[in-house]
Amino acid sequence: MDVAIFSTKPYDRRLLDAANATAGHRLVYHEPRLAAETALLAQGAQAVCAFVNDELDQATLGTLARLGVRLVALRSAGFNHVDLAAARALGLTVARVPAYSPHAVAEHTMAMILALNRKIHKAYNRVREGNFALDGLLGFDLHGKAVGVVGTGQIGEVVCRILLGFGCRVLASDPYPSPAVRAMGVSYVESRALFEACDIVTLHCPLTPQTHHLVDSAMLAHLKRGMMLINTSRGAVIDTQAVLRGLKDGTIGALGLDVYEEEADLFFEDLSGAFIRDDLFARLLTFPNVLITGHQAFFTHEALSAIAEVTIGNISAFAERGRALHEVSVEKIAGRAAAG
Repeated sequence: MDVAIFSTKPYDRRLLDAANATAGHRLVYHEPRLAAETALLAQGAQAVCAFVNDELDQATLGTLARLGVRLVALRSAGFNHVDLAAARALGLTVARVPAYSPHAVAEHTMAMILALNRKIHKAYNRVREGNFALDGLLGFDLHGKAVGVVGTGQIGEVVCRILLGFGCRVLASDPYPSPAVRAMGVSYVESRALFEACDIVTLHCPLTPQTHHLVDSAMLAHLKRGMMLINTSRGAVIDTQAVLRGLKDGTIGALGLDVYEEEADLFFEDLSGAFIRDDLFARLLTFPNVLITGHQAFFTHEALSAIAEVTIGNISAFAERGRALHEVSVEKIAGRAAAG
C-alpha cells in the first residue's frame, strides 16, 4: 500500500522503515501534522498514518476520503483525536496500537513522582551552580504513603506493581476493576474517595466524555491538601485552570505533567528560539513544585519499536484482510465512554 505518514521525526522514519523492510509498503513521510490544511499531502495514498496530536476531525477525514484513503493507522493507543462517527460514515477504517510498552509510561510516572518528591530537578540545578545547601529540598518516605491510581489498564497495573514495591498503600479507581490488580492487594474505591485519601494520585485513564476534566474545581475540593498529582494519560483529563488555582492555594503540593490540554502547538517541537504564547502553560512553568515533560513517557526504544511493528502490521492486515486488525469502531468507543 501507499502510506502517507504525518508528524514524523527521524526516529519515526528509522523504526518504521525497519518494520516495513519485509512488508514492502511505500511509505511517504511528512513532517507537518495531519489536519484539514495538510490532508492534501496524502494525494495518491490508500492509507495515512497519524500521531497523537494530528487532527482527525470531520473536515480532515472528508478530504482523506475524497482522495481515496481507506485506512487511518494511528501510531498511538489513544484515539480521542479521531471523529469515529465521521470515519464510519465515510467508510474509513481506523486502527491503533492498543499496547506497546506499558512499562515505558509506568516507569516515567515513577520517575516524576521521585523527582518531585526529592526535588531532583531543583537539586541538579543547584549543584551545577555550586550550591550544596539542602534547604528547600526536604522530601518524604514513599514507604507507607497512600497512592491512588486512576485507571488500571496495562499501564496502571504496572504502576500499581511498582508502587507496591516501594511499600506504598495503593488504592485504585476504574469502572472495570482488574482481577490481576486486586490480586496484588490493591483496593478499589470510588474516584472521589481516592482523591480524599491519597497523598499522591496518578492518572492513567483514557480521555472520554466522562473523564474529560475529571480533575476540576469540584474534585479539587476533595483533594488531600498538599497532595501530589501526576498526569501521563491525556492532557484534558485535568482542568488546567482549576489545577493552577489548586497550586496557588496549596491544595496541590506538587504537579507532574507529561501531557497538556493544548499541547498540540507545543510538544514534539523545538521552540527554544521562540517564546511560549500559551499564557497558561507559561504560568505553570513558574511554579518550583511543577515538573513538565513534553509527552515523553512513551519514548523508549522498546516502545517505539513496538509502535512501528504494530502499525506496519495493521497496514499489512488491512491490505490482506486475512489477519487480525486492531480496529477501532464507534461501538467500542461508545462502550468505553459509557463505562466512564
